[in-house]
Amino acid sequence: MASARTPAVITLSVWKALFLREAVSRISTGRAAWLWLLLEPLIHIGVLLIIFIIFRMRTVGGIDTTVWLMVGMMAFLTFRRTATQSQNAVDSNRGLFTYRQVKPVDTVLVRAVLEGFLAMIVALILFCAAAFWGASGLPYDPLSLLEAFLGLWLLGLGFGLITSVAGDLIPEVGNVIGFIMTPMYFASGVIFPVAQAPQPYRDWLLLNPILHGLESARLAFSPYYNAAPNLSIAYLYGFALTLIFLGLILHVRFSAKLVAQ
Repeated sequence: MASARTPAVITLSVWKALFLREAVSRISTGRAAWLWLLLEPLIHIGVLLIIFIIFRMRTVGGIDTTVWLMVGMMAFLTFRRTATQSQNAVDSNRGLFTYRQVKPVDTVLVRAVLEGFLAMIVALILFCAAAFWGASGLPYDPLSLLEAFLGLWLLGLGFGLITSVAGDLIPEVGNVIGFIMTPMYFASGVIFPVAQAPQPYRDWLLLNPILHGLESARLAFSPYYNAAPNLSIAYLYGFALTLIFLGLILHVRFSAKLVAQ
């Protein structure tokens, strides 16, 4: 007689099935959906690079402008894609909650893992392409780069865990989240060097944990980069883990309501 499966085995099986389902859905939702994963950062980087060339800015903070833009853009997109895709995970997979093994939090966690995996692949392709075309696309400190990207991914996961519950219970929250993403894009130092921002505005910007991740990622490409002062990767991780903790509490508290919606 076959032994009963343990809860851990059941959970891993659910995550594996959800991951495969999400991967197929993410890449085949539209024509060349997989291509847009590469085109989105390339278009942003290309437009900004043209602007920087017009103003004859070949370096920013002591590193190549192309690398500066590419690292900042990929770091921010790692956070944004993880946050926004995770936010919609519960609503997109509602039909699966008829199976008692599938919980709302499972869909959020799996979608976040998928986005992190895709972001890693896209970043590797872009960095290798930059190195091939002559830009310094290889990081000086790869472990610090991974640390920064992991922190931003965790921040996106925490953000997604909270908004997946809040947005499902209060539909207007989704509109608010979409509205604040644009200010966060500018306030995170994606398109301007924060080190050159005057006081007291620079200190205000440093309250944003995303900025700490972006600048740390850029610093990993060159030890001579003039990064924003008072960077703290611990601040980024502390903020991210706090959001994850709060998000998991919300999922435990409102799990029944999410399933019944």
